[in-house]
Amino acid sequence: MDDQRIIELYFARDEQAIAETQKKYGGYCHTVAAAILADIRDAEECVNDTYLHAWNAIPPQRPNIFSAFLAAITRNLALTRYRANRREKRGGGALALALEELENCIPAPAGGSITDDIHLRDTLNAFVRDLPQPSRDIFLRRYWFVRTVPQIAAETGMKESRVKMILHRTRERLREHLLREGIEI
Repeated sequence: MDDQRIIELYFARDEQAIAETQKKYGGYCHTVAAAILADIRDAEECVNDTYLHAWNAIPPQRPNIFSAFLAAITRNLALTRYRANRREKRGGGALALALEELENCIPAPAGGSITDDIHLRDTLNAFVRDLPQPSRDIFLRRYWFVRTVPQIAAETGMKESRVKMILHRTRERLREHLLREGIEI
């Protein structure tokens, strides 16, 4: 079933919308959640919560890109679960490592205004949009989809050393870009 038809089912409040969403995007959402969470049960719970959040958001929202809409919900739920688990266990994992890599580039929230947050978001989006395709793909795989360097190397057919170098140079470019935009790190 195509995405527009699934969205129409949500607008009609037809429970078949969830079944169709699960059939078409369940595996995709599970991949997004599992990249962040170490526990498969937590990932499954996030995916199930994604369906509930989609049900509650549609209507009034009408997502233009349904897969991206679901991925964003899943990712946010997985990050929330990850933080809760980390508070409980004080563990690490792939997400902790990826965030550690970025901590010298992106400023930590320091009680700034919502305007500062919006400016940072817009600046990051512009930076990623302007990256050359290979760098953008690798950057997003690492910091959005939380892939490990070996996974990225396998997915792109590059050597791990090349992936590491691209990530390092991209982080440096990000740091410089943020400083040029007046965002203090």
